[in-house]
Amino acid sequence: MPRPERDAQTVNILIVGQNDRLAYEALLFAASRAERSPRDGFRLFVAEPAPGDLWPNDPTIRDPEIREALTDLGATFVSFEARHFGNKYPYGNKIEALFALPEGEPFVFFDTDTLVLDDLGSVPFDFDRPTASLRREGTWPQPELYGPGYGGIWKSLYDRFGLDFGSSLDLTQPDEYWQRYLYFNAGFFFYRCPRTFGQRFLDYALEIRDTPPEALVCQSLDPWLDQVALPLVIHSFGGGKDTLPAGLLDGSVTCHYRTIPMLYARESDKAVEVLESVSEPNRLKKLLKQYDPFKRMIYQGRGQKARALFDRDDLPRREQAIRNTLKREGFWMR
Repeated sequence: MPRPERDAQTVNILIVGQNDRLAYEALLFAASRAERSPRDGFRLFVAEPAPGDLWPNDPTIRDPEIREALTDLGATFVSFEARHFGNKYPYGNKIEALFALPEGEPFVFFDTDTLVLDDLGSVPFDFDRPTASLRREGTWPQPELYGPGYGGIWKSLYDRFGLDFGSSLDLTQPDEYWQRYLYFNAGFFFYRCPRTFGQRFLDYALEIRDTPPEALVCQSLDPWLDQVALPLVIHSFGGGKDTLPAGLLDGSVTCHYRTIPMLYARESDKAVEVLESVSEPNRLKKLLKQYDPFKRMIYQGRGQKARALFDRDDLPRREQAIRNTLKREGFWMR
């Protein structure tokens, strides 16, 4: 696929930063990007939820040394107000944080538990045709025996928002198999304007949460709400599953590791190499060791012991099976 010509507009990277775990993950993200993608033409924003009624405690990154390190790694801090989600549904941060970015400038959102492995500038983003991560399992919906199936549940959502359901289907997949229906992990997504995308994402998510179609009556939306709304938003903007070449994001260029034990268990040798390389400088080591999972898995060698439990060429098909092994062997931390 030829790489689309990128115009002179600034392209922004967005991650969400908060006190505790997300602060340390943000450090790893920024350090990996600085080492592996230093001249990618992007600008990095760390969006923090402002203290407010929807947060019982101050959610901002309060350690001044972490803030200084992130700034030195090229990050710009921006603040956003949690008006609809907050502590009750922190996954909503990725929706409300979009309003903190400059309007009209293309953006790429990444979950903070992501490593940059190679030059982001090599990824042929088509910002007019959004997509999101296809590294997912069939986590939603979970059809009931006597209720509507996958098709009925998803069609009710497309109908609610006046979207064409038929054109969203992958007809190479069998009827009532989850991969026939547009479904993403929300670990990354992009578009040409954060405000336009964010407003639609917010509108769809709130309507699904507050007045769901009858077909969703037996379906849990926590924690899946963002991943239920996201394919509808992407489809509404003319995006889909095929707008990026396979194997770049969530592949050779980025790694959405989710937890450090999962990274060591299943990710590539390159991902482990990048993790251990970017966490080695003394300044970052001092900060990252404050977070116990990083201290024990990276610096005390438990990660490599966990890695030895698995054959990356023959991993269990379900993520839960990997997690269960890690828990059983005493390596699960988050």
